[in-house]
Amino acid sequence: MSEIKHKSAGSLQKGDYVVVDDAACTVTDVKISRPGKHGHAKVNLMAVGLLDGKKRNLVMPGSDNVEVPVIDKRNAQVLSVEGDSCSVMDLETYENFEMAVPDDLKGVLKSGDVVLYWVVLSDRVLKQIKPS
Repeated sequence: MSEIKHKSAGSLQKGDYVVVDDAACTVTDVKISRPGKHGHAKVNLMAVGLLDGKKRNLVMPGSDNVEVPVIDKRNAQVLSVEGDSCSVMDLETYENFEMAVPDDLKGVLKSGDVVLYWVVLSDRVLKQIKPS
């Protein structure tokens, strides 16, 4: 589904996306230690999962590369809503598929709405209802 690119660990900043433990995450804190007598600068990276909200920590040399997910932001139209899931159709490819409805959109989402969803790694996540 989605692509993965590589980026130097030393160039990451707060708010960047990164893959930690096979999960797409948002960087919340970056600490870079000074290089030692015989070593390289170390990067201590704190990140929160985009999908599960779990905190993750990664410590590595600043010269190493980390995986950065390419997040594809797409539009879709809601075909039907049943309980905690909805059936949507992508507005570019006309592909139909089921998605989970996030808690903040339950009771608000209805058939015919145009929504923004993200394709992250192999998951599709419903993000918001687009204003009409």
